[in-house]
Amino acid sequence: MDDARFLSVFSDGEDAWIVGGAIRDELLGRPVVDVDVACRDPRAAAHRFATEHGGAPFPLSERHGAWRVVAHGSEETVDFTPLPAGIEDDLATRDFTINAIAVPVGGGEPVDPHGGLRDLEERVVRAVSDSVFADDPLRLLRAVRFEEELGFRMDERTEELVRAAAVHVTAPAGERILTELQRMGAAAFRRLDELGLLAGLGGSLDGPYEALDDPGFRLVAVFGAELARLPISNELRRYARTLLEARPPAGGSPRAVHRFRRATEPWALDALAFVGAWDLAGAVEAAREAEPEEPLVRGDELGLPPGPEIGRILARIDEERAAGTISTREQALDLARMLAGEARA
Repeated sequence: MDDARFLSVFSDGEDAWIVGGAIRDELLGRPVVDVDVACRDPRAAAHRFATEHGGAPFPLSERHGAWRVVAHGSEETVDFTPLPAGIEDDLATRDFTINAIAVPVGGGEPVDPHGGLRDLEERVVRAVSDSVFADDPLRLLRAVRFEEELGFRMDERTEELVRAAAVHVTAPAGERILTELQRMGAAAFRRLDELGLLAGLGGSLDGPYEALDDPGFRLVAVFGAELARLPISNELRRYARTLLEARPPAGGSPRAVHRFRRATEPWALDALAFVGAWDLAGAVEAAREAEPEEPLVRGDELGLPPGPEIGRILARIDEERAAGTISTREQALDLARMLAGEARA
């Protein structure tokens, strides 16, 4: 990779290399979004790069001395990581051979001590050493993700190492585990199960994980209530609770569809897929399109004291309107008076 942006960041003869995924993706013809530069002084390099090309530099790892620059108005990130010894020593610490290739900043012949170029051609995910998973157990998940993402396959030895280290799959921080899982498709979850990794994470393939091609849906389908053990967002937490508590509609009547939507919106279609009632998707979409812009009556028009009873009556009015039994304001008020009388009796 010849990235001229870095030429002015480093002085002539300075030891600096573009390494890892950027080289891999360029050789595979994939978009290069994240660039990793190994150099002697990551902090200084990050600040010089940000000054010249824009972006915000910040420490990525206090412990390891890595710095990141996020480019303004772009998804690209540039990481500057320490190079305490030579580039071959650095590459020996990488996870897989396809990520252990380096090119000098400014261009030049690749350094490939572990046969990564060959493995790219042969579409193989191969561990750089037998200790890669002990060094960082998150690589157990990364190996599976690379298989799916790149269409590669682990070699026999790497697969043996994964199976042997499967007990450590929960060792990484929850945020790191979640990030990897969110990038996986259905095939990767099947592979996790095959390798003995999924059960250790609290997941199973018993749920409808293939019913919808969506990362959040797959996580809920695979992990169920166990998903709450991971540091998920509040939005994903609400989504998971909605799907897990959903029950199939009692038929396709307007009333049944309304009740289902009331319990599951804004995720009613996802909930249909989750409970195996996708045949009612058309009915749910039609109900959404027919949703009235204004209610027949509002709570302050019922003449009732404030309290939960108002909400119950308004919900019943909405249901009867959806079912087609009422359609006017007068009918809604009549129903409200009847329901209020029943509550007092």
